[in-house]
Amino acid sequence: MTIVKTAISIQKNLFQKAEAIAKEMKISRSRLVLAVEDYIRRYQNKLLLEEINRSNPELDETEMEQMRKTQRKAVKSLAGNEW
Repeated sequence: MTIVKTAISIQKNLFQKAEAIAKEMKISRSRLVLAVEDYIRRYQNKLLLEEINRSNPELDETEMEQMRKTQRKAVKSLAGNEW
């Protein structure tokens, strides 16, 4: 993975909260920001599920639940069971 250094502007209170959490968890702020990666992955999965649901409007609720279970298993497998 390529690392890119960047500077961003955030509200002071958000910075202070992030700083406090990183200190409490004994991790760097950079490591804490990696949570954004998890958020992005979940957001993309949500969009994908919405797209699938739109493309399969004729599925009944039982079929939809089975599809959700299969998707959750696949996502957990791809994420290396980090959840």
